[in-house]
Amino acid sequence: MVTALMNQAIAGVTPAADAEAITMTVWPSICATFPGRFLGQLYSIGQGGYIVTPGNLFALLTAPIAAALYLGKVAPWFGMRYTITNRRVVVQRGLAAVDERWVDLDRFDRIEISVRPGQSWFAAGDLVFFMGNTETFRLDGVCRPESFKAACIKSQMAYTGIKAALAREARS
Repeated sequence: MVTALMNQAIAGVTPAADAEAITMTVWPSICATFPGRFLGQLYSIGQGGYIVTPGNLFALLTAPIAAALYLGKVAPWFGMRYTITNRRVVVQRGLAAVDERWVDLDRFDRIEISVRPGQSWFAAGDLVFFMGNTETFRLDGVCRPESFKAACIKSQMAYTGIKAALAREARS
């Protein structure tokens, strides 16, 4: 009989005090950049026929440009990703996932979604993190920003809840 020892009470759940664990990772859309947002504005032009619209024609004509923008976003040597851990929200770059900038989960009290022109065609938006009325962090061009926002809020609630419980326990 083989017995494996687990370091966690629940498999896959690591306390923030012990180690940093990744909860979720997403890659930004091409609309995180100005050229991508410009393409999104072109693609959303909807006047004309049902299928043959100026936006669809622009999408067909600029497909190589959009592909190059996409490949630049996921390229291993300078690609970027957004990661939620059990301690913070992080912007990472490159194959080695080097932390570029981050915000701790207790350094914001609300998150707003800002959709800039050209991002709606990609179903994307910017996540803006606030502490009071001060912007503390921004993630540009997040695909399906509602789900990433919900994951950030759930991670924040877990982190701050456990932090408060440990503080109460230490006082007693």
